[in-house]
Amino acid sequence: MLILQTLRQGPAHGHQIAITIEQASNDALKVDHGSLYPALHRLLKRGWITGTWGVSTNNRRARFYALTRTGRGQLQQETTKWERMVEAVGRVMRPAGAEE
Repeated sequence: MLILQTLRQGPAHGHQIAITIEQASNDALKVDHGSLYPALHRLLKRGWITGTWGVSTNNRRARFYALTRTGRGQLQQETTKWERMVEAVGRVMRPAGAEE
């Protein structure tokens, strides 16, 4: 879900995706490149993202990933599920009538 959300902002290469997630979380989330690239491959196979070879800002060859229409739909579904989960956990953590 975090990869799809990051790509919602526009195409990015793997290292850029990792940096964006880490910065957006104030470094609370660390992205392991050994996990990132297999995840990107799975998203490609599912048709949720596309990958195009290009040149990065430091003139290196890199694969740039972009969100597809199907990926946008999947992101919306995952976001809805996440919001429900957060809401449910919040209800459990703050039982009815309990003060904050």
